[in-house]
Amino acid sequence: MSLLPVTVVIPTKNEAKNLPQCLSRLSDFAQVWVVDSGSSDGTQQIARDHGARVIAFTWTGGYPKKRNWVLLNERFETPWVLFLDGDEQVSREFINELASALANTDKVGFWLNYTTHFMGKVLKHGLPQRKLALFRVGAGLYERIEDPGWSKLDMEVHEHPQLDGRIGEIAARIDHLDFRGIEHFIARHNSYSTWEVHRRAQLMADTAGAWARLTKRQKTKYRALDKWWFASAYFLGTYIAKRGFLDGAAGLHYALMKFAYFHDIKLKIDEHAQQ
Repeated sequence: MSLLPVTVVIPTKNEAKNLPQCLSRLSDFAQVWVVDSGSSDGTQQIARDHGARVIAFTWTGGYPKKRNWVLLNERFETPWVLFLDGDEQVSREFINELASALANTDKVGFWLNYTTHFMGKVLKHGLPQRKLALFRVGAGLYERIEDPGWSKLDMEVHEHPQLDGRIGEIAARIDHLDFRGIEHFIARHNSYSTWEVHRRAQLMADTAGAWARLTKRQKTKYRALDKWWFASAYFLGTYIAKRGFLDGAAGLHYALMKFAYFHDIKLKIDEHAQQ
């Protein structure tokens, strides 16, 4: 099989534990770029050892963050870009389906599906993870959010690509497998929850018409984040309605972590309102 006409972009910061497994699966892609935010754990050397191009990135607040910065400032030699996180691993099934999908398509982007690994177990149930992370270069950017430094997140996390054209889907799953442990999981979601509080406050003020550009799912979430029942409803939806209980202890703990995440957001919203 000839190389896929895709540039894989992997945003990183201290991903030494995850990156080797991620990069080892990417030999079928035309280009692999690692966009790094000053890692101190050998991430950049690991990337070079695997033949990836290393691009240094420093965020000073505001727009753009890492993914949009790459799209706006780097010259792509392929018609497609795939954004992978360092803790994501493509499979042979994914590569084969991707090659077939790109061979003759009028789509400008593809939804991707993921298998979550948690506490050493594959989670087969619960709410599935899905991202629009593969699209034609030039078809669009991640939504513009003016973040003056609400958290230390220098990469688009909750922002979504806004594309012009038809969107397809790749059914074969990408493995989401983070080797950095529970401590990192909790710290990361603490940053995410802080970001969500500030983003919600910005949307409630809505001085730039941002609310109208949200998807129906985003609007539902931001309307409910400050409600006392939302974290519990999310837990019940994940663990009961979506049968997360069938994943045993890992499924329970994962659902509880998500409950804690949304409960933290509620408490931070209340604190922010009091201030």
